[in-house]
Amino acid sequence: MAKKVFAFYLFVLLGLPTMAQEFSSRMFHKGWLVTEDQDTVRGDLKYDMETNAVQIVIEKEKINTYSSKKILFFEIYDNILKTYRQFYAIPYQVESNYKIPILFEVLYEGKTSLLVREKIVMSSDPYNQSYFYGPSSTSEKLAFSYYFVDTQGNMTLYNGKKNHLFEILNENSDQVKKYVKSNKLKTDNMRDIVRITAFYNSL
Repeated sequence: MAKKVFAFYLFVLLGLPTMAQEFSSRMFHKGWLVTEDQDTVRGDLKYDMETNAVQIVIEKEKINTYSSKKILFFEIYDNILKTYRQFYAIPYQVESNYKIPILFEVLYEGKTSLLVREKIVMSSDPYNQSYFYGPSSTSEKLAFSYYFVDTQGNMTLYNGKKNHLFEILNENSDQVKKYVKSNKLKTDNMRDIVRITAFYNSL
């Protein structure tokens, strides 16, 4: 599974710049969903991580909507990226003593797993030609938040900083640091974070 997931994200990183304004979360994809009652529902799925909901077409034009509170797992074959993607609804602490299930995608599964959440944000380009004639141009892009999960189910939101990554992957940290340095990996780059996580799990 890890190899398949890694190959998918390598494709994402190389392919996103050429896919102008096309985002997987805005499209329906063939897939299946498991509800909290252990029922399996198949059809065309469309996910939304910002609202933590999944829509599924089950009978021609009939669309059912499931909140993350009603979902255990779902999988899609992404029509844009041409690969399978897997998601879980996992309880997450949104307040000091309050957890609710929200949607996460699995990037790497192991003794230390790597999950991600995505959102579409507006990005400005101050170096675009229009900068010299008026306001800089803006465009939409995907922004990612990464989460590490240990064998006890403890989840840590990664802040993208190298020192924080080494704190999270604290076992065999010297080997991890050497691996990052020798391979010139960036600790805020999705592909490289997956590679680091895979290496850490191999130790």
